[in-house]
Amino acid sequence: MGKGKIAAQVGHASVNASENVRKKYRSWWRGWIAEGQCKVILKVKSEAELLRLKDEAEKNNLPTVLVHDKGLTQVEPGTLTCLGIGPGPSELIDKVTGSLRLL
Repeated sequence: MGKGKIAAQVGHASVNASENVRKKYRSWWRGWIAEGQCKVILKVKSEAELLRLKDEAEKNNLPTVLVHDKGLTQVEPGTLTCLGIGPGPSELIDKVTGSLRLL
């Protein structure tokens, strides 16, 4: 994916994750809003790793969202492009994502 496409997919993950947390973990969402809505964009080596991280996040009671592209531009319809984790307490998220590298 090109840089713009990656940015759009991250945007989808961020908006969807925020809405999920706003509905289910209101205090986490309020704290995230008050602190400036931090977002950290990391990379994985494979879809399998992305799905493993989703499972690990959920085992740690963190909200997750998967983004599947509609396939209108650069990738095939239904392609898994992004995982959103949180917003939530950074110490919990770091347990899951702390070993990943920045994009």
